[in-house]
Amino acid sequence: MQRTRRDATDALLPDERAELILERLRSRGRVLAADLAAEFSTSEHTIRRHLRDLADAGHCKRVYGGALLISPASTAGSTRLREAGDRKAVLAALAASIVRPGQIILLDAGSTNVAIAAALPDNADLTVVTNSPDACSRLMDRPGIDVILVGGRMSPRGAGAVGATALLQVQQIRADLCFLGACAIDTTEGVAAFDAEDAELKRAMVKASGQVAIAMTSEKLMTAAPYFVAPASGIDHLILEADVPAERLGAFENLCGNVMVAR
Repeated sequence: MQRTRRDATDALLPDERAELILERLRSRGRVLAADLAAEFSTSEHTIRRHLRDLADAGHCKRVYGGALLISPASTAGSTRLREAGDRKAVLAALAASIVRPGQIILLDAGSTNVAIAAALPDNADLTVVTNSPDACSRLMDRPGIDVILVGGRMSPRGAGAVGATALLQVQQIRADLCFLGACAIDTTEGVAAFDAEDAELKRAMVKASGQVAIAMTSEKLMTAAPYFVAPASGIDHLILEADVPAERLGAFENLCGNVMVAR
């Protein structure tokens, strides 16, 4: 006799159910306890216990009603600089297209933002303020670009300056546009970072800028990190890859000022 789908889910062992929940997290980014309880024919209490165990193992962050996948951007900045270079170059080219001559730009640390530094147009009378030595090296000796390097303690994870010195310097800037580095973004939980000092500096960058832009690879969408930076609705330009699922694209289009897709 053929087993029904409900029979199959009823017969799952706890470890098997936990592995399937993790698969749902990896494919969807966000899961809801009520939906998982219905799918696996079990109680929400059981699902919440699984989500708590997955969170304790570092796979997800518990949020109201469910959980978010932890962003993969927790590795060292030097490692991320070597990853997905072609994809980041495509994002960077589109991000650079929103820059206007004569602007003061705050360029946050981050591997995609280093690619944006390389893509900025020459002879555009730009002033670029950055806490990223890697971005600074891409901009040195470029015609029509003045570079100000923000100092402070270097964060190995973020590959940029953080701390009180960097924070004070950023607070004295009035930028037209900020390219914000983001470890994670979710429509409900907003933009987040893995380091408290880094998140504090990012919040200062947002406050110091007339407009905020984020260029982000797809694996960071609908993911979480521990420290809040800004709501998704506070992002004026969100630059995404072409493979972003339509459902996620629509969710961000409803929140952000201008969602652009790199082709």
